[in-house]
Amino acid sequence: MKCPYCGFAQDRVVDSRESKDADSIRRRRECERCNKRFTTYERIDEIPYMVVKKDGRRERFERQKVLSGLLRACEKRPVSAAKLEAIVDDTEAFLVDSPERERTTREIGELIMKRLKAIDTVAYIRFASVYRDFKDVREFKEELEQLLNSRDVSRGTRRQST
Repeated sequence: MKCPYCGFAQDRVVDSRESKDADSIRRRRECERCNKRFTTYERIDEIPYMVVKKDGRRERFERQKVLSGLLRACEKRPVSAAKLEAIVDDTEAFLVDSPERERTTREIGELIMKRLKAIDTVAYIRFASVYRDFKDVREFKEELEQLLNSRDVSRGTRRQST
């Protein structure tokens, strides 16, 4: 912390206490060069994590919004709430680990779809249909065929087209 009087970077904390609202810590410091005292406040960093939408808009990341999308995709499916919560936790951790405090919806959506695909393929297709905004049945069919082909490859067999 630089001294506001002489600019020296070395000081010592003389007194430390919580503010009245308990939202910051007040510290009395004394400069080691000029011996003048000054007060600093520590606060929690409240810059929100942002999501960059497809059209370039930015909006705050909302756990509840991700969870509600997952709940819709997993409706009447055998997916536990704990697994959904884990996906939301992974998504939030992905955002928190970003050095810029923001991620694109594409990155977030791909992460969620990857996790869902491993848990429940029907929920994955439901989520993907909304996320990828399928325009027609052909796009939906192509996604299903990719899913079936990747499943067959992982089992060591190939499907024959009819």
